[in-house]
Amino acid sequence: MRLRPLTRDELREIDRRAADEFGVPGIVLMENAGRGAARWLTELGIAGPVAVCCGKGNNGGDGFVIARHLDSWGFDVRVLLACESSALGGDALTNLRIIEASGIRVARWDPGRAVNEQVREWLGAADWIVDGLLGTGAQGDVREPLRSAIESLNACAARRFAIDIPSGLDCDTGEPLGVAIRASHTATFASAKIGFQNPTAATFTGIVRVFDIGVPRRLLAEFAE
Repeated sequence: MRLRPLTRDELREIDRRAADEFGVPGIVLMENAGRGAARWLTELGIAGPVAVCCGKGNNGGDGFVIARHLDSWGFDVRVLLACESSALGGDALTNLRIIEASGIRVARWDPGRAVNEQVREWLGAADWIVDGLLGTGAQGDVREPLRSAIESLNACAARRFAIDIPSGLDCDTGEPLGVAIRASHTATFASAKIGFQNPTAATFTGIVRVFDIGVPRRLLAEFAE
């Protein structure tokens, strides 16, 4: 079944109804999303360390899942947390705790300050940077310190892989919210975003691949083409 491109509000509705009407826990959807994205990343080829950059929302939670699977498959993965761990909650916090217990290296990254040597080293050595800073809910111009974070990642030599949507790209319009990640590949979930139809959006998304994350078919049928 092929879904039409969806808006921000439609995606929120799918998430809510999957949990409320069908009993699918959000952490199951997060696990499916992260594992699918991680598998695609391996198919694209990983020739060095992977730096997974995570914010405080569910996109960050997806990033933690990606990091866990890459680590379990033997890849060198490091996580840069662009927020205080106290800002995390719910499924994202659960997955952070799992990767911490798994011994995956996690560093606090404050983009509003001078980059510390560990962050500089991790980003400089990375073959891939995984962008999990902001998701489809982002609206209005990206504010500091995430604006500086996006600019820093765009300046890196590493290839960039976006989770669901490049951070800073508006889900509905496909326009950057002042600044946006320029990814070579975007793993998007459930359906393409309506903003991806904007011809300029490809500058930020690169190649887009849609992943099924386990939303019940009966629910998705309401959004089919």
